[in-house]
Amino acid sequence: MPEAVVLGAGMVGSVIAQDLARDDEFSVHLLDANERALAQARDRTPALRTSRIDVADRAALERAIRDADVVVGALSSNVGYEALATLVDLGAPVVDISFFSQNALMLGDRAKATGARVVFDMGVAPGMSNMLAVHAANSLDVCERVDVIVGGVPQHPMPPYFYKAAFSPRDVLEEYTRPARVVEDGAIVEKQPMSEEEPIEFAGVGSFVAFLTDGLRSLALNPIAPTMREMTLRHAQHTPMMRFLRDAGFFSQTPVELPAAEGVGALPIDMTAAIMLPAWQYDPGEADLTLMRISAAGTRAGKRLRIEWELIDEYDAAADTSSMARTTAFPAAIVARMLAAGEIDASGVHAPEALVAHEGAVDQLLDAMADRGVRYMHKEITL
Repeated sequence: MPEAVVLGAGMVGSVIAQDLARDDEFSVHLLDANERALAQARDRTPALRTSRIDVADRAALERAIRDADVVVGALSSNVGYEALATLVDLGAPVVDISFFSQNALMLGDRAKATGARVVFDMGVAPGMSNMLAVHAANSLDVCERVDVIVGGVPQHPMPPYFYKAAFSPRDVLEEYTRPARVVEDGAIVEKQPMSEEEPIEFAGVGSFVAFLTDGLRSLALNPIAPTMREMTLRHAQHTPMMRFLRDAGFFSQTPVELPAAEGVGALPIDMTAAIMLPAWQYDPGEADLTLMRISAAGTRAGKRLRIEWELIDEYDAAADTSSMARTTAFPAAIVARMLAAGEIDASGVHAPEALVAHEGAVDQLLDAMADRGVRYMHKEITL
């Protein structure tokens, strides 16, 4: 039986493992340094084989993935890139969703040399957003502008933060501090994250605000339109507090010496994350939403059009699975199945949008997502 190895037993990694183990197609081995997270994953999915491992231990990681037909990386941003680099050197077939700041495409030559096949950023956004943005742009004769608006939010926000994190809170803070790369006049421009805020409405759900974040990722490196941006969606009460904390230095990654412990340095962002983590955790059964709107505007046959893909997804009470975990985990699991089956057979490092060139890949993903209860709605609007 083919073996799938999943690195990371967090909120998303555990759902990836659960999806891959839902039939007899794979033997699934889930790895994490946190035994409690592994135990929780086993309780949800008894078929899983689990092992405690430090992914920074190259020899241990090599032993763990030696017989793997596919590896899925679902690690936090601070360890994800180095783990991926190790997997590339080992020639592994990999799907990765770790939100690290480094450019995974820089590993391309190493992957081709070892025969590794890698699809990175294959979650909801980046991931599905990249594919559907390119798919929408390709449906126009001329694409002038691409906008991606996406966010995971609590269905019933509560003070003081009006927000909870369905994935690593530290990675959320990265979104608020990492310079936002957008495309203007065909060139990459860096802007202040959380800037250019604007109101956004999702029919039947409510009103939100959106602001610039560094979510275009690989799309910015090969622009499909002269104007492109990604914006993160939040409840309006959340953003003023986050801007204040950021501007006051609470998200700083420069060590500061603690007066009560002379000579001991600490990163403000680590302290802030430690304080926020308990408050940002969802309570059992608490509902979240994942909202995304991808639009490509331009012309086709002389008509001005806007092509939109929209996602409104809710917490799955029956499966007790957060919407963010579902919408992020399922694309990674589906592409992992494609890798293991040899449907993606070219060595190298591939961005999600590269899969659009594979005939039928977009429809295959959309159909598989719909089978799992996650549905993207398509519309064309005459401008």
